[in-house]
Amino acid sequence: MDQLTDFEVELDRIDKAIADIPDPLACPMDGERATKFVYLVYQRASLTGNFRELEDAEAALNTAIQHLGPAGDLYFLKANIDFKFHRLAAVRLDLETGRDLRDSPQGRALLCDLGFQEGRYDDARKGYEALIDEERTWDNLARLGYLKWKLGDAAGADQLYLEAEDELTAKEMRHYAWVELQRGVLKLRSGRYEDAWTHYDRAGRAYSGHWLVDDHKAECLGAQGKFAEAAVLYEQCIERVPRPEFQQALGELYQLLGQPDRAESWNQKALAAYLEAAERGGVHYYHHLVDFYADVREDGPEAVKWARKDIELRRNFATLAALAWALYRAGEYAAARDMMDQALDSGAADAHLFFQAATIHQAAPTNGQGEQYLRMAVELNPHYRSFHVHR
Repeated sequence: MDQLTDFEVELDRIDKAIADIPDPLACPMDGERATKFVYLVYQRASLTGNFRELEDAEAALNTAIQHLGPAGDLYFLKANIDFKFHRLAAVRLDLETGRDLRDSPQGRALLCDLGFQEGRYDDARKGYEALIDEERTWDNLARLGYLKWKLGDAAGADQLYLEAEDELTAKEMRHYAWVELQRGVLKLRSGRYEDAWTHYDRAGRAYSGHWLVDDHKAECLGAQGKFAEAAVLYEQCIERVPRPEFQQALGELYQLLGQPDRAESWNQKALAAYLEAAERGGVHYYHHLVDFYADVREDGPEAVKWARKDIELRRNFATLAALAWALYRAGEYAAARDMMDQALDSGAADAHLFFQAATIHQAAPTNGQGEQYLRMAVELNPHYRSFHVHR
C-alpha cells in the first residue's frame, strides 16, 4: 500500500474531525461546536483550493453568525473568506463588526492587507512593521516580504521569507512549503529557473502531495520551454483542482505546442468558469477575465470592460497596469500610456510589467521611454517573454 502524502494525511485528519462533530449547526446552537465546525470546513476548502467548498464554508459560517452574533473569531473567518473572494468593502465591514476584532493583531494584519490591495503601500508597510515589532510571526514577515518584492526589493523580500521560515516549527511544514514556493517565485521572475526549481523541490519534500507545488513546477517547466512536460503536470493539477486559471494556463501551453484545437477546448472551459462566477455575483475572477480577453482573445474592448470593473473594487498598481494593457489592446494608446505611468508611479518593479510599459510607450511615443523600460525588463529577467501564469 502506498504511503499517504502529507496533503492526504492532513485532509483525512480534517475530514475525521468534521465527522466527529454531530449536528454542528443544530438549534439550540452550541457556540464552541459550531465555531470548530466552520473553521474545519474553511480549512478544508483552503487546503483543496476549491471555491465551491469555500462557498459552502461561507454558508455554514453565515448560519453560525445568525445564531451566535458578531463573535470576533467568526467575523475573522468571514473577513478571510471575503478577502479570498476579493470583496474588500465587506472585509472592512467584517473587521468593524466582529467583537474586538479590528484592533486585534489578526484584524490589524488584515487592515494592512487591505491597504496593499487599495494601493496604500506605505500604510501597509508601516502596519506590517509595527506588528512585527510587537511579535515576529511568520505570516506577517511573509506579508512584508511580499510587499517588498512587488515594490522592487527582491533581496529584501527573500531575507524576510528566510526569517519567516525561522519562526516556523516542525509542525508547520505546510506553511514552510508555502514560503519556499514564494522564494521560488522570486527566482522564477528573475529567470533563475534552476534556483526556482530548488525551492519548489524543497517545498515538495517539506509537505508532500500538495497541488500548489505541482502548479508552480508546471509554470517553471513552461518558462523553460518544456511545454509538453508542463502540460502533463497541469492536466494532473486540473484533475485534482479544476480551477479555471489552470485550464487557461494549459490552453496557452497547448497553443505554444502548436495544438490550437486542444488549446481552444481548455480556453473555452476557463472562460465559461470565469463568466459563470461573474454571473453569480462573484468578483474574484475579474482580473483573470482582463488577462484572458487581453492576451488569449486579444479583445481589447472586452478586456477594458472587465478591467474597469476590477479597478472599481481595488485601485493598485496591478489593476492600473491591467487596465493600461487592456486599453493598449483596444488601440487607445495614449490612455494606456497614462494609465501605465500611474501604475509605475507606485514603484512596482516586474519584468513583465516593464515589457508591457515598453510596448505601450512604443505605441504612444512621447519621450523615448519605451527603450528604457525594455532595458529594465531585461535587467530584471532576460527571459521576460517566457511562459508565465497569471495569478
